[in-house]
Amino acid sequence: MKFIDETKIRVVAGNGGPGCVSFYRAKFVRRGPPDGGNGGHGGDVVAEADGQLTTLLDLRYRKECKASPGKRGADAGCDGRRGDDYVIKVPVGTLIREATTGELLADMKTPGARAVVAAGGRGGKGNAHFASSTNRSPRYCQPGEPGEERELEIELRLLADVGIIGLPNAGKSTLISVISAVRPKIADYPFTTLVPNLGVVSYGEGKSFVAADIPGLIEGAHQGHGLGDKFLRHVMRTRVLVHMLDASQLDEQDPLAAWKAINREMELFDPELIDKPQIVVANKIDLPEGREKAKLLSRKLPKAFRPVHLISAATTEGVQALVYLIGRKLDEVRQQSETDRDTAGAQEANP
Repeated sequence: MKFIDETKIRVVAGNGGPGCVSFYRAKFVRRGPPDGGNGGHGGDVVAEADGQLTTLLDLRYRKECKASPGKRGADAGCDGRRGDDYVIKVPVGTLIREATTGELLADMKTPGARAVVAAGGRGGKGNAHFASSTNRSPRYCQPGEPGEERELEIELRLLADVGIIGLPNAGKSTLISVISAVRPKIADYPFTTLVPNLGVVSYGEGKSFVAADIPGLIEGAHQGHGLGDKFLRHVMRTRVLVHMLDASQLDEQDPLAAWKAINREMELFDPELIDKPQIVVANKIDLPEGREKAKLLSRKLPKAFRPVHLISAATTEGVQALVYLIGRKLDEVRQQSETDRDTAGAQEANP
């Protein structure tokens, strides 16, 4: 299935139904009271997160999503039926914005989450509503209100615990194919991977995490070079970053050049990305000079990011130890998040 992570659509909620002008009629009742019912509300356009979807492909070629209008009110005080909602199914992790203002309308973080992105118009009041002591036989009713119309920007940001990042051809796809059941295209040339790949990785007893293989980033990625801005958005929801480097291609004069380049692109795209916990991995230590260059990288890397973890995704050397390390780091991050939430809750309760 083709991977689509952004699209635009027009949504139109249903108009409210008009009210009814009617009077009670029965045998021997010549002038009964007003009994015109209210019009039904128009249907809403509702976004719903579907855990089975992984792409916005279904919406890519859908130009307009339109809900049903409310029905007209009827006599005998009968209100019109409410219009049917139009439900837009989107993947978990989807952001929905108003295209003109950029206002965030919905962030679909959990399966089954629902959000009204265009509200239906209210139904008009029937003449029974306007009866009073001074006007016992009103001969007018309200029209229904129009439903909302909007242009929406819909953007998918993958929900993964771990983001595997790095320059093209660093071995990211090979790694995720080894540690999970995902089988991405793998070849010995840059930009083999053109879409993110998600895989479930097991570690420990009954534990697992979701890893995302982010297509190779290059200098200028934050400005869209190499589609980098489209790829970087998928890193934003991750908890831990695995920064992979091709040890065999490290510059002996400046072994940190590749590492610095990716971190600079992330910081320029969103400064918060650089604050995420990062595990630095030197891959391809099975190749000539790979292991020695990886050791040089380890000596030059800032202490906060040490130690560098040496692996060969091709031969699986060091891979299992890396998986357990990622799992432990995730456990630490989750525990810290829970502690921060508890602290924030206590402060709100006792200002």
